[in-house]
Amino acid sequence: MSKNKSFSTGISQRYALALYELSKEENKIEEFVSSLNLFMKIYNSNEDLKNFVKNPTHSVESQKKVFEKILSLMNLNKIIRNFFSILIIKKRIFFLDNIIEEFLKLISYKKGEISANLISSKKIDDKTILGLEKEISENIKGSIKLKSKVDESLIGGVVIQIGSLMIDTSIKNKLGKYKKAMMEN
Repeated sequence: MSKNKSFSTGISQRYALALYELSKEENKIEEFVSSLNLFMKIYNSNEDLKNFVKNPTHSVESQKKVFEKILSLMNLNKIIRNFFSILIIKKRIFFLDNIIEEFLKLISYKKGEISANLISSKKIDDKTILGLEKEISENIKGSIKLKSKVDESLIGGVVIQIGSLMIDTSIKNKLGKYKKAMMEN
């Protein structure tokens, strides 16, 4: 681990690697990915759950009860439920979103996928994102996975960032170029 990584990044990567090894050992990688993606959709759309996870004042028992209820309602694999329980016992549950993100990055890396950011002014539906992933994958002759974000300040258009390559077709960028050109004249 490099010295530039934060404490939370190091912990998240170690737990993500452990979860990856468990999923590989059980031959359930895709099931784990699907389950954790579903959990993250719920987590990211529920501020109460986020606040509960990030609040260190809750007892281990109350955290266990809440997560047992959520995970059993979601019908998640026993290994995933046990993994969440370990995070609670070890007081690492507030790293949960980072751990899952690192796990999903690790899976993408193992599959040879390239990760990229898609930033748009409005929410883009999953079907459109899949179409973009397919088109970009064909052009770069590799597999790409887009992570979608919304930035209303873009006004319109999209920004795609693949590593150090950035494609910016946003109206905000175009207006900035016009402003600069007008100021130079």
